[in-house]
Amino acid sequence: MTSIDLNRVLDKAWSDKPLAEVLAAPVAALKGVSDRDGELLKEAFGVETVADLADLKYVRWAQALATLEAAK
Repeated sequence: MTSIDLNRVLDKAWSDKPLAEVLAAPVAALKGVSDRDGELLKEAFGVETVADLADLKYVRWAQALATLEAAK
């Protein structure tokens, strides 16, 4: 299992929250994602939470393609 430094990926207000709460948080909880970015993700893909973004099929497809390329 890989560990992740939550301080590097979450806004300060979210870095000490339980993981279940972070997954239910708006995508703006992710460092570098603005409230406006969150609005646009909701409009374009119906993404409202961090969990929604993680489960977005386009994200998973892109990750799979990157993994295939890295395995070459």
